[in-house]
Amino acid sequence: MVEVTLWGSLGAAAGGQSKLDIEAKDIRELFRKLAEQYPAFEPLIDRGIAVAIDGTIYRDTWSKELPPGAEIFLLPRLAGG
Repeated sequence: MVEVTLWGSLGAAAGGQSKLDIEAKDIRELFRKLAEQYPAFEPLIDRGIAVAIDGTIYRDTWSKELPPGAEIFLLPRLAGG
């Protein structure tokens, strides 16, 4: 099980929660379980969510394992020019 901190507007998709405990072995499974438990997450995942694991941001590496005890943050993906 990992503790996930939801940054910014992502907490609203989880019913206003800012921290969640989720059983997931990698980013792909984390996103799948979030979409199952909180359907409002699915469009956010489709638009793009960045995952920070122990301070390193992963944008498209959905197979990245989630180590037990890691600090995990989900952030809305930023775009700019």
